[in-house]
Amino acid sequence: MANVLYINSSVRNSGSLSRQLSAEFIAKWKAANPSDTVVERDLAANPVPHLTEQMMGAFFTPAEARNADQAYTVKTSDTLVAEVQAADVIVIGAPMYNFSVSSTLKAWIDHIARAGVTFVYGANGPEGQLKGKKVYVFTAAGGVYSEGPASAYDHLSTYLRAVLGFLGMTDVTFIQAEGVAMGEQAVADTLAKSRKSIDDLVAA
Repeated sequence: MANVLYINSSVRNSGSLSRQLSAEFIAKWKAANPSDTVVERDLAANPVPHLTEQMMGAFFTPAEARNADQAYTVKTSDTLVAEVQAADVIVIGAPMYNFSVSSTLKAWIDHIARAGVTFVYGANGPEGQLKGKKVYVFTAAGGVYSEGPASAYDHLSTYLRAVLGFLGMTDVTFIQAEGVAMGEQAVADTLAKSRKSIDDLVAA
């Protein structure tokens, strides 16, 4: 039995391919693994707060030294960290906004990337503490960024691979729906390709 954490970061409830495809994956995962537990966090419906000076101060204050306000301030971050720590599998719906992640997904990452908690500094430099997890990232983009002349603009998959890896999550698979602004046939083609990937991944 595995714990699955399902993160949605699209601001759209309808018409979002990252939501649609990640939801299809979760449904097929549940069917194939009925004993698994799925925890869903929708960052559009329930956005986490962006970092503030007060939050940063609380993060860097030892738990035993925090005052009541600081202890309250870190509760959200502690909850998000605990969800990731408990997860064996993480599924992220991540549409491309202006060549990168949504601000809500960035805020979530800022809360789970905690020095001394999810990564530590040792003799050989930083070491991620969230190891041994499988991550599936469902992206959607109007253009094609996985290859070709626009690949240099892809700060979505490159950023996520880097920051997840920094935290110790190096087993990351991307399922990319691309060219969705290039007409109906392009959408149909990328959906078919993504669904084939979903079937293959669930069956693996």
